Amino acid sequence: MRLLPHPATEDIELTEVLRALSDPVRLEIVVRLALSGVMNCGEAGDDLGVHKSTASHHYRTLREAGVVMTKQEGRLKFMSLRRDDLESRFPGLLDSVLSAAGIPSTALGPAADVPAPR
Repeated sequence: MRLLPHPATEDIELTEVLRALSDPVRLEIVVRLALSGVMNCGEAGDDLGVHKSTASHHYRTLREAGVVMTKQEGRLKFMSLRRDDLESRFPGLLDSVLSAAGIPSTALGPAADVPAPR
C-alpha cells in the first residue's frame, strides 16, 4: 500500500478546502465518501457524468486541498474523507457542508482507518 502525497493536517488551508468543495462534482464525491467511508476511484466516479481524466482531476484537487486521503494498492486507488483532520482544523465545517448537501449526520459512513500523513 502506498500513500499518495497529502498536506499535513496543520497545512490544510480553509480557502483551499472551500475551493475544492465549491465544485458540484467534487461535492458529490465528498457526499459519496461520507456515506460509504472508503471507495475506490472507479466506484466514486460512477455516474458523475464526467470523463475519467476529469474525475482524476477532481480526485487530485480534493487530495491536494486536504479533503480526502488517497492510498494506492496495486492499480487501485482508495479514497476516504479526512474527517478528523478537517474537524481539528475547522470544527463543524464538514458536517455543515454535508448538512447543506442534504446528508443527515446519522447517515454518514464509518471513519476510514487510513493513517494521516507525517
